Amino acid sequence: MLLYRKGKHRRPSKATRIATLAGVTTAAVAVPLMGATGASAATASEWDAVAQCESGGNWSINTGNGYYGGLQFSASTWAAYGGTSYASTADQASKSQQIAVAEKVLAGQGKGAWPSCGVGLSGASTGGGAAPSGSGDSGQSTSQSQQQDSQSSEQRASRSQERSTAKKTVETPTGKKVEKGDGEYKVVKGDTLSEIATKEKVKGGWQKLYKLNDDIVDDADFIFPGQQLHLS
Repeated sequence: MLLYRKGKHRRPSKATRIATLAGVTTAAVAVPLMGATGASAATASEWDAVAQCESGGNWSINTGNGYYGGLQFSASTWAAYGGTSYASTADQASKSQQIAVAEKVLAGQGKGAWPSCGVGLSGASTGGGAAPSGSGDSGQSTSQSQQQDSQSSEQRASRSQERSTAKKTVETPTGKKVEKGDGEYKVVKGDTLSEIATKEKVKGGWQKLYKLNDDIVDDADFIFPGQQLHLS
């Protein structure tokens, strides 16, 4: 589950940021509980809103944080819900293909699959799908439903935790995780502190820019795409 400019916010303490870097939880493979149906389908405009919230509306985004495409699928969720029949990762699939997979995720996990951005989706509750009713024993059906609800809750919790952790870090070319930051300028490939300071007219130059962001930049010579720097 992270990317785009969200505006300037108060930064957490450095101690909190260091704690965040302790590790990124391995993604749990989500198991679809039921296929997408008309009853659980969200509208195209609602998916556009989720994509805008998750990725700034960029359906081909891949920033190296472990989440792909406009709706920010992890590779494991994308595969579990049949996405690999379209492309290996969501950023390589079309918008309509990503939405088709998202409908299955919505049916299986509910709005909680997108903890912050999925609240406006229609046609599904916060929880996942329940077991279909049948002619079997009602007690057994209730037990199966409760078991599936529990599994769905665990899957959503794992996905939420993974997304929250991953969005606070970016991955360097060597695979190392570094702090992302929450500044108003997003670093792109080829950027240096000096070039950013000149381009953004930072008073005090790169030295000031480095000082403003010394809680996420350990070495002034090394900044990484995806990091978000404060300019003032």
